Amino acid sequence: MKALINIDYTFDFIADEGALTCGKPGQAIEDEVVRLTREFAEAGDYVVFAVDVHDEGDAYHPETKLYPPHNIRGTAGRDLYGKLGELFESIKGLDNVHYMDKTRYSAFAGTDLDLKLRERGIQEVHLVGDCTDICILHTAVDAYNLNYRIVIHRNAVASFNQGGHEYALWHFEHCLGAEIV
Repeated sequence: MKALINIDYTFDFIADEGALTCGKPGQAIEDEVVRLTREFAEAGDYVVFAVDVHDEGDAYHPETKLYPPHNIRGTAGRDLYGKLGELFESIKGLDNVHYMDKTRYSAFAGTDLDLKLRERGIQEVHLVGDCTDICILHTAVDAYNLNYRIVIHRNAVASFNQGGHEYALWHFEHCLGAEIV
């Protein structure tokens, strides 16, 4: 059993005018992210939309000191970007599609994601979205520590930091044993 974890492909992270955008690199992967999401959903595999959420003015969140406000609860910045948002509207009622908030880089930190995967017998996670060297990387490290098989879709991950993106791809393969496809 396998799952696709679609991480943070939102307006704030992808759109040119997004609050913490990776811009063109993120926009360039849109068709592949959408294709994979559709393929997994139609095959009956578990599809998770793990979406960053922050509360405006949260002085206690560690990211507040690192980044400008982004993905603020109740704002359009949290909307799934472009064609992915359109696809989500057509599949969100399926039993194998799950939308979840996350408040840390990793989709596992402080969420019930591990429980949801294990109760479905899922042993392999496929990761897509952004940012390769932040949220994708931290999710992959947690997946590794939880003993999941990890698959990273090279043409469906992006970052605003090309050097970090390349490092993360290397790290996935050489330190986490992930398959890069």
